Amino acid sequence: MATAENNKNMCLRPLQEPLATSRPGMREDFKIINHSHRQPHILIVDDDREMLTLLGKVIGRKCKCELTLASSGREAAEVLKQDLPEVILTDVKMPDMDGITLMTLARELDPTISVIIMTGFGTIELAVSAMKEGAYDFLQKPFDNDYLVHVIRRSIERTLLLRENRRLQKKIEDQEAFHGLVGQSPRIRRVFDLISKIADTDVTVLIRGESGTGKELAARALHELSSRSSRPMVAVNCPALPEHILESELFGYVKGAFTGAVKDKKGLFLEADGSTILLDEIADIPLSIQTKLLRVLQAKEIRPLGSTQSIKINVRVLASTNQDLESKIREGSFREDLFYRLNVITVVMPPLREIQEDIAFLAYHFLRLYAKEYERNVTEFTPRAIKCLERRQWNGNVRELQNTIKRAVLLSSGNTIDLSDIYANGEGAEKEITWQHIPCFEQLSYNKAKIQVVSLFTRNYIRRALEKTMGNVTEAANISGIERQAFQRLMRRYGIKSEEFRSKDKS
Repeated sequence: MATAENNKNMCLRPLQEPLATSRPGMREDFKIINHSHRQPHILIVDDDREMLTLLGKVIGRKCKCELTLASSGREAAEVLKQDLPEVILTDVKMPDMDGITLMTLARELDPTISVIIMTGFGTIELAVSAMKEGAYDFLQKPFDNDYLVHVIRRSIERTLLLRENRRLQKKIEDQEAFHGLVGQSPRIRRVFDLISKIADTDVTVLIRGESGTGKELAARALHELSSRSSRPMVAVNCPALPEHILESELFGYVKGAFTGAVKDKKGLFLEADGSTILLDEIADIPLSIQTKLLRVLQAKEIRPLGSTQSIKINVRVLASTNQDLESKIREGSFREDLFYRLNVITVVMPPLREIQEDIAFLAYHFLRLYAKEYERNVTEFTPRAIKCLERRQWNGNVRELQNTIKRAVLLSSGNTIDLSDIYANGEGAEKEITWQHIPCFEQLSYNKAKIQVVSLFTRNYIRRALEKTMGNVTEAANISGIERQAFQRLMRRYGIKSEEFRSKDKS
């Protein structure tokens, strides 16, 4: 085996007590130890010492890893008592302990370990049996060195992802949601800290963020952590109500104020007296109501429609928006003085693309939530499903992710969510599945893999061009730099119709 001095990619650590059996090429006062920030550890096991040394050189040269060589199954078992590697590459037939027995022992200690079985001529059936028993892959001797390194790297990635998923599951079990909000990234933790600091005050808060980022959850956290939490928070969806109805809903009216006002009506501000009111999507409030709202914030009083008297109220005002208020001020559709009254303190809810490290954490949170709610025995995601979730563009942010996981839990037929469950209804598959997600991609020949990748790319490209032009084929062809007839041929080949993009726009 190559040593640390002549191979910078390999890392050896001092041994507290020498192992009972020596490893070829390795000093007996060295072994691999487990530590949190180490490089991936690979254990190679083969009773053919020449093959063992060769494997150590090939993998050590091409992979950044900590490497342990063992010349027997029992020696490998001793290594497992001291450290759990990410990957075990083991021969299947060995005299003292065969590779299948070693794999069973390793997976009992840690099911996330990726075990690759090496087999010679005449033992293919045994290797296939090993796959059924839980081996990650098998290689038939003699094998191509580049393919060997590729399989090793892929198996390392799988184990690291599985261990990260287990860590997230454990962390979710140990950590309660922050009043409905979930996350562990520094960015979202700063939001939690800000909410904690300002919750038990009467200061007006403007909550900003894209659609689906959890603005209402942030408002509810502010309310629940305040001294007003004994009374329910009142939430108003401002764009859902026409101007004349919104005004009467907010401020109330007296009998006879208008036709049909047969009795006094208490408005939502009065309903929220002593509590909190959330004005959701405040950017859409008409200017006439903005003027009245400014008075509420300045004087802490309201005047119902048709009344000549104002009523003092004790209400904390929270407002949310997914729009650019500064632009609306420049356009003249939002009052600047109201903006400054609302914007005493701003809480910004980050989009998922800025907290990608929280995607897997959120996915497991929703998995546990909906598995319990719908009584489904779904416990985890496959590594490629997590990869897909982390790489996907979440235009709807946390809300879209939440709905995706809910659907996957309901449609999953086993205890693990895979790509097929995430895209079970076919929506978004053409847009989101990339070449990394082509089934058995690594087992395809170069030409077949290339055809599938080009097919996915072309379908994505044509669809996105039509989305940009709302179904205008001529314009889509122009921006793509393709002749219109060629563009139409591609549309026919992939079954894409311009009508679906025009109908989407009309709706």
